[in-house]
Amino acid sequence: MTTNQITIYTDGSSRGNPGPGGYGTLLMWGDKVKELSQGFRKTTNNRMELWAVIAGLEQLKRTDLPIVIYSDSQYVVNAIEKGWLNGWIANNFKGGKKNPDLWRKYYELSRPFRIRFVWVKGHADNPYNNRCDELATRAADGRDLLVDYGYEAGG
Repeated sequence: MTTNQITIYTDGSSRGNPGPGGYGTLLMWGDKVKELSQGFRKTTNNRMELWAVIAGLEQLKRTDLPIVIYSDSQYVVNAIEKGWLNGWIANNFKGGKKNPDLWRKYYELSRPFRIRFVWVKGHADNPYNNRCDELATRAADGRDLLVDYGYEAGG
């Protein structure tokens, strides 16, 4: 691993959509790896995919290094890389765009960073993505699940 960038792998899981869900995140810098995961009692897969990204960004202290985020969620990757989020923010999520609470949170967190998203095929041969999937599904199946207030209040 290189120390001139921060690498983040993310995945989300939902047992039913909606249903119990969780996210898994790997933060990598040099030879350091940190794993994050959390489960929620009722949520959606897309929300967990986005929560995984947010959870990773919330851990970062440095803003001077580029960040590459790998995700198997085309929803998340395309929203950023194709500029959809900028339009959603500009028109205040008109038209019923989902998850505005999490998108706004991501948008604010992302501002000081230089972030590039890369889509990876899920459930394939990428060991980092597979580890995030393990973390996410274990969190979704866990006990003491948190309330996803944004989802349960209507997002």
